[in-house]
Amino acid sequence: MLTAQSLACLRGDRLLFKNVGFELNAGGLLYVLGENGSGKSSLLRMLCGLLMPEDGAVFWGGKKIKEDAENFLSNLTYIGHLNGLKDDLTAQENLYMGARLAGSEVSEESALAALAAIGIARCANLPVRVLSQGQKRRVALARLWLTDSKLWVLDEPFAALDAASVDVLASRLSQHMSNGGMTIITTHQDVTINAQSSQILRLSS
Repeated sequence: MLTAQSLACLRGDRLLFKNVGFELNAGGLLYVLGENGSGKSSLLRMLCGLLMPEDGAVFWGGKKIKEDAENFLSNLTYIGHLNGLKDDLTAQENLYMGARLAGSEVSEESALAALAAIGIARCANLPVRVLSQGQKRRVALARLWLTDSKLWVLDEPFAALDAASVDVLASRLSQHMSNGGMTIITTHQDVTINAQSSQILRLSS
């Protein structure tokens, strides 16, 4: 279970949000909504331990994530608004690198299968720098076919995707939660995602 208690975020002299809290259990989906500048991306980074809250705390299984970081990070997959890809590496090499950074290894067959699942296999051996924004986003999202982590935190995962890719990703997210996984997403798009439970957290600007 992921729990956020009384989170507050201060950027410069501006308070983006305060008193933000929720509980997310196995099979659960949390939508984080709000206008641009309301702190959605900051909240997601805070939930991943990448940004310290001005107040409050985040817990994984009842323990603060900073105090049980190894266990928490082993259960986390985070894909931010930026794709986190190396432009000089191929799509396939980026998946290898991402897996190693997460403490695991993937086979060539698994990497190609992941790229095929999101409809980008034909670009497997192309350097990422020559890909379109939509193709780069699909390479980043291919990680979701290679991970068995329980918690997925995704910042605008549907951005730059065509309709077919949106459907494929929504299906993958639904599958993750049907298997007891948890997902937190920000999105401006109305996409149907099936979950055992869902909730909305709306931030005010």
